[in-house]
Amino acid sequence: MKLYSYWRSTTSYRVRAALNLKEVPYETVPVDLVAGAQSAPDYMALNPGAGVPTLVLDDGTVLTQSMAILDYIDATWPSPRLIPTDPVDRARVLAVAHGVALDIHPVNNLRVIQALGAEFGATAAQKKAWMQHWMTQGFTALETQISSESAFAFGDAPNLADLCIVSQMYNAERWEVPLAAFPKLNKITANCLAIPAILAAHPDNQPDAKETT
Repeated sequence: MKLYSYWRSTTSYRVRAALNLKEVPYETVPVDLVAGAQSAPDYMALNPGAGVPTLVLDDGTVLTQSMAILDYIDATWPSPRLIPTDPVDRARVLAVAHGVALDIHPVNNLRVIQALGAEFGATAAQKKAWMQHWMTQGFTALETQISSESAFAFGDAPNLADLCIVSQMYNAERWEVPLAAFPKLNKITANCLAIPAILAAHPDNQPDAKETT
C-alpha cells in the first residue's frame, strides 16, 4: 500500500497517524506541493484534485480526501477504534474532526496562501494574519466542544478528533498562532505526541522533511 503525502501536509499527517496507530504497513511516496508535483500529469491521473493524501491499495484501488481515507481505514482495521460506533459519540467526534477538516483547514492550506499572494497581492505579514485569524477562530470553537476531564478530546485514547487537532496544531505553531487561550488543545497535542505512533507521523519525522528556519 502506498501513501502519497507531503511532509507538512496536515491532511497527510492525520492519515499517517491513523495507519501508525493501527500498525498498518505502508510506503510513503513524497509529493512536493511547493514544487508543484501535485499538478504533474502522472499524479493528477491518480488524484484529479491535485492534492494529498492519496492512498493506493495493494489491489490498485485509489482513495483520495483524507476524511474519506480515514473512514476507510477505521472500517477496514477497526482496532483501535477512531470513530465511535455509538451514534451520539460518533456525532460529537465528527463535529470536532470536521471543525478542523471543513472549517479551519480549507482556508489555511497551501493553495489558499499562494493565491492570496499571487492573485491579491497579500504581503507576508498579511498572509500570516490571515492564517492566525482563521485558526484562532476555529480553535476558540473547538476548545468549548472537547472534554476538560480526559487526556484526549473525548476519552483516554486518541480518536479521529484528536488526530485532526494535533495535525492542525502543528500548522498553528508553524504560523505562530498564540495558543495560551487553548489549554485543552495544548493538552491533547502533548498527549498525542507522547504516543510513538503519532510522533512518528509528525512532519519533522518524514523522509521528505526539509530543514527550515
